[in-house]
Amino acid sequence: PSSYIAKGKGFAMAAFKVTADDLEGINKTTEHEANLKGLKRLGGAHKLVTALSSSDSNGLPPGGGTQQEVEDRIDVFGKNDMPTPDPKTWLELFIESFEDTTVLILCASAVVSFAVGVYDDRRKAAMGEPTDVPSWVEGVAITAAVLVVAVVTATNDYSKEAQFRALSAINDDILVKVIRGGLLAQISTKELLVGDVVQLEAGDKVPADGVYLHGTGAEANESALTGEPDDKVKSTEGDPFFLSGTELSAGQASMLVIAVGPSSQWGRMKAKLQKEEDETPLQEKLDTLANQIGYVGMGAAALTFVAMMISWYYTPESERTSSLFDEMLKAFIIGVTIVVVAVPEGLPLAVTISLAYSTMKMLADNNLIRVLAACETMGNATTICSDKTGTLTQNRMTVVKALLAGSLAEDPVQSLRALQSGAKEVVMMGMALNTTASLVEGNVVGNKTEGALLLLLQAAGEDPMAMRATGFNQDSDKIFPFSSTKKRMSVLVKAPGSSSKGSKLLLAKGAAEAMIALCTHQLDAKGKAQDMNAQDRARVLAQVSEWAKQSFRVIALAHKELGKADAEKDEDALHSGLCLAALVAIQDPLRPEVPEAVKTCQRAGITVRMVTGDNLDTAVAIAKECGILREGGLAMTGSDFRVMSPAQLDAVLPRLQVLARSSPEDKFLLVSRLNGGLPSGQAAWEEQHPGKSWATQRDLVLPGHREEWEAARHEGLGEVVGVTGDGTNDGPALRAAEVGLAMGISGTDVAKEASDIIIMDDNFSSIVKAVTWGRCVFDNIRKFLQFQLTVNIVALVTTFVSAVMGHEPPLNAVMMLWVNLIMDTMGALALGTELPTGKLLDRAPYKRNASLISRVMWRNVLIQAAYQLAGCLVLLEMGPELLALEKESRLHYTVVFNFFVFCQVFNEVNARSIGDEANVLKGLGSNPMFLAVLFFTVVSQIGIVEYGGDFTKTAPLTPELWARTVGLAFATMPLGILMRQVPVTESESDFALDSCGSIKITAKQPSKEAKAGKSGRRETRSSGKSKKKKNQ
Repeated sequence: PSSYIAKGKGFAMAAFKVTADDLEGINKTTEHEANLKGLKRLGGAHKLVTALSSSDSNGLPPGGGTQQEVEDRIDVFGKNDMPTPDPKTWLELFIESFEDTTVLILCASAVVSFAVGVYDDRRKAAMGEPTDVPSWVEGVAITAAVLVVAVVTATNDYSKEAQFRALSAINDDILVKVIRGGLLAQISTKELLVGDVVQLEAGDKVPADGVYLHGTGAEANESALTGEPDDKVKSTEGDPFFLSGTELSAGQASMLVIAVGPSSQWGRMKAKLQKEEDETPLQEKLDTLANQIGYVGMGAAALTFVAMMISWYYTPESERTSSLFDEMLKAFIIGVTIVVVAVPEGLPLAVTISLAYSTMKMLADNNLIRVLAACETMGNATTICSDKTGTLTQNRMTVVKALLAGSLAEDPVQSLRALQSGAKEVVMMGMALNTTASLVEGNVVGNKTEGALLLLLQAAGEDPMAMRATGFNQDSDKIFPFSSTKKRMSVLVKAPGSSSKGSKLLLAKGAAEAMIALCTHQLDAKGKAQDMNAQDRARVLAQVSEWAKQSFRVIALAHKELGKADAEKDEDALHSGLCLAALVAIQDPLRPEVPEAVKTCQRAGITVRMVTGDNLDTAVAIAKECGILREGGLAMTGSDFRVMSPAQLDAVLPRLQVLARSSPEDKFLLVSRLNGGLPSGQAAWEEQHPGKSWATQRDLVLPGHREEWEAARHEGLGEVVGVTGDGTNDGPALRAAEVGLAMGISGTDVAKEASDIIIMDDNFSSIVKAVTWGRCVFDNIRKFLQFQLTVNIVALVTTFVSAVMGHEPPLNAVMMLWVNLIMDTMGALALGTELPTGKLLDRAPYKRNASLISRVMWRNVLIQAAYQLAGCLVLLEMGPELLALEKESRLHYTVVFNFFVFCQVFNEVNARSIGDEANVLKGLGSNPMFLAVLFFTVVSQIGIVEYGGDFTKTAPLTPELWARTVGLAFATMPLGILMRQVPVTESESDFALDSCGSIKITAKQPSKEAKAGKSGRRETRSSGKSKKKKNQ
């Protein structure tokens, strides 16, 4: 900033009474006391607001000011754009590709071949021996082939890095609430300016460094930045500093932004960080498989080397065409080339390409992938635990019925208008003041349920935002934030029109049953509190139940007048003896696409469970409407769920489809029990359950322990669980699940941070798309594996058998490298970018330990390999006679080479189906990458054959030879149809199914005690017996 003034940009400082250096002086890392003294020297937070040409109540002007003002502010204080480490250049990636062991061996082979070739040419020239082709050509050809592979690898890596950076940029760009022009607005974090007044609520991530202005019960979790586990209480006098990248764990606060981007503490740290992407489980599994295949290749290479040397040794000296050294060099180069072809480095590459391609496509389907492994894991999810509001429903809340001051209202708007003044004031205050939501140009910003109450006030002709501005004092009034345990939120405000100094009015709002339990009075039409007797309570609860059965969410509003002394009591004491003011029935329509999406999941072998905070009647009604609660299914409340023993829960878990009135802790317990994410051993169990006895309670307390859990399940395998969440307290469940799915619209920053995938539109049908893409990735890898194994078997066996038979290897080093390029990079591009189809959801999920190569795939591989191998060997041994060729001539080997390559071209198409689907051309036109790879391969093969010459040691083919080799290779297509008629099925043990076609939760039979019923459970039964389906 000082440099700006020195360069004549002092005009930018005219509007500010502080400099960037002043702000940096109160924002030093780990120097809290010095920062606090510096803030006091500047006059405190409220003086600092004015010094930054901002306003405590109005914030910056709309848009941050004029364009010039925004530019001036950015010039002086910086932009909120976090620095990122420079990406690797294409040249760096190109150089890195030479770090691969096999590539280094090839390079060494090229150098040796070139040096020996030059020496051999000079020797022949000195002895007057004729040389048609320079001996050093093969060394140059190997080098050129290696360069091509390196270029393609570097280009792929560079493209992948660019895609992941684009995804990261989207992931880092979140919306924040700020005050601009006196109104609440949502802007991108990148638009945030120094001087902005940010509104923070529990669960929000702090988007920049700032100082506390005002709030209630604000606490921040700064462990991500400072490493300190305890939450920090924020206040004007104690600790007023907020740090970017941390989270508000409790309460609410207004914060003045003092540092953004690189100037913030998180920005300084991030500049020093560079996160490397970890390998996904599938990549790790494929790395292991690639190593195993590589070992086979090394064995084949060693055997080929030995076979060639034995063949040379037993060849009469008069018939030998090369010296021992030349033969050893040739055998060594062929052996190395076999290793290069055998080592399937394309397997991990195929995963990378498929994941990179899929993540970009999934973003278009409203799935933002935060953790790469989640993409593939979601494909084999066996259970999805879904929230109700906003995920299954539209989150478009509307008050449709109400009970206002004791009177039933079928038209809430007209009834609210008609209320007498005393009752009307209390009801409206409860809606307008006790809320975290706001209305901006008629649109709800914040909680949609609270927004429904604001929209009701607006429809009745009131201005809820004006009511809040005049009725709620941020400095003196108190907020009790919503608690998922207590199911309520409250505010303590100055009692309107009270003559008693210090008198307060408590306004509470929350789940109907929880609130009614706290009420001893009810408001009458005149605004007076009347005693609530047992009959009144029963009538109110019956009304709640009736609305709940109609799928309405029922919210109760209550209040309590307090004297000055009573207002100082603790929270529980304050909330006793409330007066019920109103009940509102809020309708949240089911998303029209949800029933079909749920049905699709169930067809795909995925159990869908609803986990909601709504009451049991509402949850059951919605679950039936969308098809989650089916015949034989069970619905229960969280209070009944959490007191069960592990054995009791296992007994009902296969049928549990709805968990109502549940807390985030219940969701965590359910996920842990499903997937086995449990403490193992006494020490870990006691740490999770302090005060409980391992000896007597370890088998009685949820979620149980690992040893007991494994003993209750066949194979010790658990569910692959996907769980949705939007609240701060959902973090543990999102972390415990294999795939945590946070809501992009309604989700807090804490939930998003704990998640693996962000559902951008909060829609359950988008989760189904994530499953489809996950299965597509898994299948694409299997397609590539089927293709590559076929090539490997044919190439290795042909080379080895030809060496044993005393022939020159029909595929020389350059040819083998071209084959390697086809089956690795080109094959990965073609088969790794296949699009998903609806049929992917017609099968059950695979188990965690299912083999990558199925029995059906082995059938396809072995039959195709047998035909190709027979063709190569027949052409090698009988080709000269059948096609009138000179044996072991360049033309002879070109025929074998051309047949082999075109077999791979057609088999690549065959590999598009890894099952019994005979029509492998279906949908081919929808994959332009596949068509491009086929076109490139065919054109390149024609060029290599016709114009490769001495470089590739090929000879041009006549039209007749082209037709015969391509025709023989094309036979792999009808063979592909015939081989799929061979009756081979996938192993039933690979699928996560039970004998009824449902998800396998193979719990042992429960004890008699475990079968005991509970009053908080609902079972859905039919009069007839359900028919069992056969396992796949």
